[in-house]
Amino acid sequence: MEYKDYYKTLGVDKNADEKEIKKAYRRLARQYHPDMNPGDKAAEARFKEINEAHEVLSDAEKRRKYDELGQNYQRWQQTGGQGGGFDWGQYYAGGAPAGARGNVRVEYDNINDLFGGEQGFSDFFQAIFGGMPAGAAGPGQRAGARRAAQAATPRDYEHEVEITLEEAFRSTQRLLDVDGRRLEVKIPAGVKTGSRVRVAGEGPGGMAGGPRGDIYLLVKVLPDANFERRGDDLYTEIAVDLFQALLGGEVRVPTFEGAVALKIKPGTQSGRTIRLAGQGMPKLRGNGRGDLYAKVRVMLPEKLSEREEALVREWAQLRGAAPN
Repeated sequence: MEYKDYYKTLGVDKNADEKEIKKAYRRLARQYHPDMNPGDKAAEARFKEINEAHEVLSDAEKRRKYDELGQNYQRWQQTGGQGGGFDWGQYYAGGAPAGARGNVRVEYDNINDLFGGEQGFSDFFQAIFGGMPAGAAGPGQRAGARRAAQAATPRDYEHEVEITLEEAFRSTQRLLDVDGRRLEVKIPAGVKTGSRVRVAGEGPGGMAGGPRGDIYLLVKVLPDANFERRGDDLYTEIAVDLFQALLGGEVRVPTFEGAVALKIKPGTQSGRTIRLAGQGMPKLRGNGRGDLYAKVRVMLPEKLSEREEALVREWAQLRGAAPN
């Protein structure tokens, strides 16, 4: 029987902590999930391996027994991967010796139901954690044990939500209906398109009464009519009349918290961008805010009166730019 290196399967170090193992598992499970790879048998087999490795390494007792076995790897090879002269009793689930099935806690992943068939886990896994050496139980016995003791791994729930830019600025809430339960989920200020908001332990219930998974809200921030977002900064345009641009003055710049005053220097050119520090989006991790950049658009007066036109012509002559 082939020895399986579960650490290598998940791509983690043997000293990896629970968080690292969970992170690696989630990444690989999403990549190789059958829903993402329809009809791909290689991805299906890889998904089974990933689930099996996670089943062992995420459980402290299983991981301890697996690590003990790894220290006796040469002996494992000498017995051909079979029970042989190897003391399997110390590795059975619950520490029960062969035959003491009543004290064995047999756990299976929901991949049995996802893929069907008798063996969601490998013979290697069954030999260590299935309660008896490989080959000692027939398919019917294994299937019966699964039906009697199956406890599915938690199922996560992903849901895309669309929010406005102003909601992303202020934070907002959404109501979700999960398994007939109405949940109010808070979306924090500063989220961006692609942000994932996790709600731990509130996902759908697992099979056979298993624990609930997590909810992940996949955020999409809608475009805004007044502001363009670039990272944590906001960009907008402000209309400035000709005389303010020439002589200077003060204009009001809109923000999500109300208009703020902006001083315009004399001679400000159209197209100039002015920075308003700290008036942008909140940073998701709570470290201040981005900036707001206001681009000046100089507005020319329309429909001049005769007097106004005469004054403009006189001004043009003073500037040496008299029109033809």
